[in-house]
This record gives sequence, C-alpha cells and structure tokens, in this order.
Amino acid sequence: MAVVTVNLRALTSWVGIARIFAVMLSCIAFSLVASTRNFGGPYGTWCMFTWCFCFAVTLLVLLLELLELYPKLPLSWDDFTSAFSMLAALMVFTTSVVFPSTFISSPCTSSECARQAVATTISCLCFLAYALEVGLTRAKPGDISSFLSTVPGLLKVFEAYVACLIFSLLDNNISQAGLQWCVAVYSICFIFTLIIIIFTIGRCLTYIPCPLEKMLVGYNALALVMYITATILWPLYSFKGVTRPDPCDRNCWWNKRLGVTFLTIFNLIAYLVDLVYSTMMVFIRAP
Repeated sequence: MAVVTVNLRALTSWVGIARIFAVMLSCIAFSLVASTRNFGGPYGTWCMFTWCFCFAVTLLVLLLELLELYPKLPLSWDDFTSAFSMLAALMVFTTSVVFPSTFISSPCTSSECARQAVATTISCLCFLAYALEVGLTRAKPGDISSFLSTVPGLLKVFEAYVACLIFSLLDNNISQAGLQWCVAVYSICFIFTLIIIIFTIGRCLTYIPCPLEKMLVGYNALALVMYITATILWPLYSFKGVTRPDPCDRNCWWNKRLGVTFLTIFNLIAYLVDLVYSTMMVFIRAP
C-alpha cells in the first residue's frame, strides 16, 4: 500500500505562499463577478474562464506538491509550473485590463459596479501574486536545469500567448498577399514555439537528433526575421489608402488591426530578446 507523505514546505515557502494568495484572489474575483450575473459575451466568458482556470490549476499544483505526488507524473514538473505561472500571469493581466474596460462604466454608483471594481482590484493583486511566483522560480544565471524557468523559456510562453491574442483579433477580410504572409508568420512561429514548450514539459527534447541549443538559436533568428517582415507588412497592407471608420467601437476592424500591429511589435521585441539570451546561453558560458 502506497504511503502518502505531506510536505508542508509546499505551503510555507515563498513560492507556496504566492500560490496560496493566487488561489484565494482568483476565487474571490470570479465569485464577485458571478454574484453580479453580468459577465455575458465573449469578453466576460474569457474573464471568468481565466479566473476559474487559474484557480483550479494552482490549487491542483498546491495539492500535488503538498502530498508529493508530482514525481509520479510523466512530465518535467519544474518546467510545467514555470510555464503555467507565466501563462497565468499573462492571462490574469489581460483579464485585469479587459474586464473593467468592458463592464465598468462611469460614473460607478451601483452596488453591481462596486463589486466589479473590487473584482478588478483583486484581479490585479492576483496578477502580482503570479508575477511574484515567476520571479521566485526563475532560474538563476548559469542554471539551465529547467529550460522554461529561464528567460528564453519564459519568453517562449509569452510569444505563444501573444500569438493567441493576435489570432483572436484577426478578421475574415484577409485577401491581400501581404496580410496572408503575416498570418502565415504568426501561425508558423506559434506552432513551433508551442511544440518547443510541449516537448520541454514532456521531456521529449532529448530525442531530437541534433544540437538542441544551437537549433533554438537558429529558430529564434529565423522567427525574428519573419516577424520583422510582418511588422512592416501588416500595417502597410492594413491601413494604406483607408481611413478609420466613424463610429468605430471595440469590435471595429480598424481597432482590431491596430491591436494586431502593436502585438506584432511586442512579439518582435520578445523574439529579439529571446535570441540575445539564447545566444548568450549557448556561446557565452557562465563560469
């Protein structure tokens, strides 16, 4: 009969405390919003999903570490928790921006609006809890035992998440060759980045029959060049010869394409930093 041990350090360490706060804050956030019964539409559904998803997975992580059951899982636990904490921080940050801009109106005088404002504040604190966990679990310089806890690994999660945001803003009117190339860039880079993340968590990268670190440097360089072309072509083909519609709400094609423009720039910067750090890790060894 298997003996289950209890590791109280999973709750008393700084990482454990950050996770406990994340569980509590995400639970309070979705409970407050659920009490208003006003979270319909795609944006409200996304916000509720984010809080519930982060609450459930973080609680599961705490239980698995408390009972020391995670070594039995067929995955790299440190890579998984590092990737999830980064993903949760990004998701909660996005929700903390989207929810108030969508549901809170001015002036905020009703009790429903007050609960929505408190939920927004709680969500911001939840983001800080996940950001603290990312900072506490980030690998120290020279330590590459857990790839997704290094700066390049965390950037991989960021790049994949930003690509998902780009996909959510794309419209159906993409018939020009330049825009189609940009969509291809977003898709190809997202697929390869996601494969790297999944293979890392699943401990499958060792089966790749080539120098892995140098392959990642080459991929980052190629992705950077592709994103440079997308950064130039997307605004050129999206806004050349057209004017902003009036009126233009948050669902207006102009605002969505402007959002894609800024997100493309964010990912361009991410891939640039990723390339610099990856090159340093491969060619400049820490003593």
